[in-house]
Amino acid sequence: MSDTKADKPEKKKGGMMKILMLAGAALLLVGGGVGGALYAMNAGLFGSAHGGAAAAANGPQLVPKAEEKRASATKEGGHGEGGEGGGSHEGLPTPEGHGGDKYASNYYAIEKEFTSNLQDSVHFIQVGVAISTPYDDRVLDNIKTHEIAIRSAVLLALGETSEEDVFTAEGKKAIQQRLVKAINAVLQQKEGFGGVSNVYFTNFIVQ
Repeated sequence: MSDTKADKPEKKKGGMMKILMLAGAALLLVGGGVGGALYAMNAGLFGSAHGGAAAAANGPQLVPKAEEKRASATKEGGHGEGGEGGGSHEGLPTPEGHGGDKYASNYYAIEKEFTSNLQDSVHFIQVGVAISTPYDDRVLDNIKTHEIAIRSAVLLALGETSEEDVFTAEGKKAIQQRLVKAINAVLQQKEGFGGVSNVYFTNFIVQ
């Protein structure tokens, strides 16, 4: 009889330990799930009020071609129905048989020209630069805000230009692409978004 009574408290203790262990394991699982969800939200894997899709929606947006700013819009007869420059172009073929760009081209011409020595040469170039983006005015605002840093990046890129580049069309296109990368790198660093699609020369002089 005494052996049977002594076994009961041990069974009770063993049962309590199992219950505590199961409860602890459940808490760990719940805590791990919450922690994992918070980590995923912070990493941008799930949408949140401060990141993910909301952040993308607040950034620069692509502008459809239909909303492109047209030079004729500010001129008399620009919207015209007949008259000079006001005729309809509907149904006319487009250049090279395609429908043109899908998105608008938003331009910004940097006022001051750039002057730089050519690489391993006594010659130098002077260029005027305009920037194109298919995004809204926020990209242009970013360019204006960081124009000093952009000017520095453009001058560094121009300093890597050889004489061979400046005298051929292929070389000039390579310079354009180098400037696009340099400008987008600055904007990416400063604003987290580039957006520049092309660089155009408004002036190009070699001396």
